Amino acid sequence: MRNFICDLCTSTLEVKYTDSDYIGAQPPGWSGPRMPTPIHDIDSYVSLGEGNTPLIPLPRLGDFLGLNHLSAKLEFLNPTGSYKDRGTATMISVAHELGVKEIIEDSSGNAGASVSAYSARAGIKAHVFAPQNAPKAKISQIIVYGAEPHLIPGPRESTTTAALDYVRRKNMIYASHNLSPYFIEGTKSFAYEVFMQMKHRMPDHIVMPVGNGSLYLGAWKGFMELKEKGHLEKIPKLHCIQAQAVMPIVAEFNGLDWVPGNDVTVAGGISSTDPPHKKAIINVLRQSTGAAMSVQESAIIFHQKKLADLEGIYAEPTSAAAFAGLSELVKSGCIGPEDHVLLPVTGFGLKDSPPI
Repeated sequence: MRNFICDLCTSTLEVKYTDSDYIGAQPPGWSGPRMPTPIHDIDSYVSLGEGNTPLIPLPRLGDFLGLNHLSAKLEFLNPTGSYKDRGTATMISVAHELGVKEIIEDSSGNAGASVSAYSARAGIKAHVFAPQNAPKAKISQIIVYGAEPHLIPGPRESTTTAALDYVRRKNMIYASHNLSPYFIEGTKSFAYEVFMQMKHRMPDHIVMPVGNGSLYLGAWKGFMELKEKGHLEKIPKLHCIQAQAVMPIVAEFNGLDWVPGNDVTVAGGISSTDPPHKKAIINVLRQSTGAAMSVQESAIIFHQKKLADLEGIYAEPTSAAAFAGLSELVKSGCIGPEDHVLLPVTGFGLKDSPPI
C-alpha cells in the first residue's frame, strides 16, 4: 500500500484478478452477484453497514426537466453521509488484513470523514490532511472519529503535497482514496446494486459529478464485470459533470482551453485541478460514449434548491452539480424525454451547504 503509481508510465494502478474463478471475501450481508474483491479473509472485512442505498423515482423533478424516467440512488445514506464509504470499506479492510496500524489520507472532506470512521472501526490510527477552508461539518466528523486532522492552507493540491511530504518524513502508509486501486474495488459495488435494483430496466444514462473519479471508474469496472459474466448485455452511458471553475477532464475531453487558476467552486468534492485518474476517466468516457460537461456555480445552487423543493432531497452542492449537468444534457438533446436516467446523490447537504 506504499506505491500506487506505475514507475514506467506514471499512471495509477488497478487491481487485476489473474484467476478467473477468484472471488474473495464478500461484503457482510452481500446478496447480489458474487463480486471479486481484494480481501481474502471475511474476518478482516471492516464494515459499518455501507451500501444497499435506496433507489427512488424523481417524478416531480423529472417533469420539471422534461424527463419521464428519472431516478436517484441515495448514496448520502451511507454511514458517514457519502458514497465514499463504499471505497473506504474495501481500502481499510485491505490495510487491516495486512496488519497496518497507522495511515495517512488527504481529502477535501467526505473521504477524510469516511477514512476516519472506518479506521476507528478497525483500530487504525488515521492522520487526515484537509484544506484549511474545508466545510466545518466535515472537519468535525474527522475529529470526532478520533483521527488527527492536519489543516493545510492554499488550494486542494497543497493538501496532497503536504500529505506526501509527511508520508516520506515519517515512512508511513499512504491510504489515498484518490490513488488507491483498492478504493475503486469498493466503489464498484454501486454498479452491482444498480443492476440488482434495476435489472428489469437498466438506465440508459448515469450522470455523475466527477472530481478524481472514484465512483465513476468504480461504476464502469462493476458494469464491465457484470457484462463479462453474462449478467448484463448493455452498459449505461456514463456522463461526467464538472464545475466550470474547475474542469480539467471536461476541457481535455472536449478540446477546450482551460488552465488552473484561482477559481473556486461551491462543489468542493469535485475541485481537483489535476486528477490522477484523468486518463482513465477519459478512456471510460469514450468507451461508454458518455458526455463531459461543465456547469456554472449559479446552476449548481439552483439545482440543489430545486431537488430539495420538488423531491425532499437535501444534496450537497457536489451532488447538485450532476443535476445541473443533467439539465444541460437534456437541453442539448443528448438525453431524450423517454430515456431512463439515474443520478447518484453522492453526499448529504447538511455536511456542505452554501448559505440559502
